[in-house]
Amino acid sequence: MRRIVIMGAGGRDFHDFNTVFREDTSARVIAFTAAQIPGIAGRTYPPSLAGPQYPQGIPILAEEDLPKLIADEDVDEVVLAYSDLSHEEVMHKASLVLSCGADFRLIGPKASSLASTKPVIAVCAVRTGCGKSQTSRRVGQILLDAGLAVAQVRHPMPYGDLERMRVQRFASLEEIDASNPTIEEREEYEAPVRMGVVMYAGVDYEEILRLAEPQADVVIWDGGNNDFPFYTPDLMITVVDPLRPGHELAYYPGETNLRMADVVVVNKVDSAEPAAVEQVLANVKAANPQATIVMAASPPQLEPGPSLAGKRVLVIEDGPTATHGGMPFGAGTVAARQAGAAEVVDPRPYAVGSIADTYAAYPAIGAVLPAMGYGDRQLAELAETVRAADCDAVIVGTPMDLGRLVDLGHPVRRVTYDLQEVGSPTLAEVFAPHLAAWRTRGKPD
Repeated sequence: MRRIVIMGAGGRDFHDFNTVFREDTSARVIAFTAAQIPGIAGRTYPPSLAGPQYPQGIPILAEEDLPKLIADEDVDEVVLAYSDLSHEEVMHKASLVLSCGADFRLIGPKASSLASTKPVIAVCAVRTGCGKSQTSRRVGQILLDAGLAVAQVRHPMPYGDLERMRVQRFASLEEIDASNPTIEEREEYEAPVRMGVVMYAGVDYEEILRLAEPQADVVIWDGGNNDFPFYTPDLMITVVDPLRPGHELAYYPGETNLRMADVVVVNKVDSAEPAAVEQVLANVKAANPQATIVMAASPPQLEPGPSLAGKRVLVIEDGPTATHGGMPFGAGTVAARQAGAAEVVDPRPYAVGSIADTYAAYPAIGAVLPAMGYGDRQLAELAETVRAADCDAVIVGTPMDLGRLVDLGHPVRRVTYDLQEVGSPTLAEVFAPHLAAWRTRGKPD
């Protein structure tokens, strides 16, 4: 029996276990390790999810313990099962594992993707922060306008009680609130629910899919980070980002998504340099010459509020985009510049607790505040950091309404952003030849 450790970050690790290892009597998963997301180590993957071969469940340990774990548990194989890592970093991890004597493995779509009875449109990306969320919303709106029932299934964010989060369905903001979500979950769930799309997420994606299928004509797979889909797509959309030219070929498994794509959305063409757009287009065409290319923008829109002209503003940006996504700024910063703000205030001198720890862990973040909120304490520390800052106003550049949760102590301007195709083809034009077949195959049970 092969003894296995799965390296993860509270997402694909559990899915790979469920689809590849849970019923494999020739393998024994000794542990998961955890990275990227604070506070997710020290838990147990519960017996109810792990299955009868694991009556005690499976421990989730910190990734830094991996070499000792391989030695103490005589581990034969280590599976890498999380995303948004540079190709170089993947090989550093592989080298560490191999030096400890174990095999190193990546599990691909054939082994881990689930087939659906309904058409699946997958929205993925080459990096965190490319614009998957607004692309998924645009896809959902096109399908709703065509009269199709839509279920949107989000890549997992199971950072709390895994048994309670096994299968989640959200059709209202009240249902989202009742789940005690993290900020990251709110960022992904709230906007689609406001537009009338039912959101699904959780831990066991076979069960989630079977719950969603009878209620939908089409399933949207809404990817996380730059992971590839858990469901076999009928049409795969991959979003690339010319603000980070070259990254489309330099990150795992983002390059996989690029090569698998039927449609590539080149986003942010309104804010990227023309030379960067051309570089990305050349890389896309070289890696996947058969893909249809859609050009798009995601212009930030400030919601009504006090003028920011000449003001000193603190900018809160999407958390994962600013941390492991490596983006020094986002939609909030762009909106601040467009609104005539005199200065973007550096939040780092005011950071407390886990917020200060986040800056230490990700020194490239820059003069923005990542919207970290993986628990009540961290959310309170985020609010304390903002209230302490010497600024005239706060710009919230995340898709959720942060001011609805905590008192930020300053006037707040929210930023929204929607995908806008530039020229032709548009996503609606890409979908048009498929709608009749999707409608027929997707007729609700």
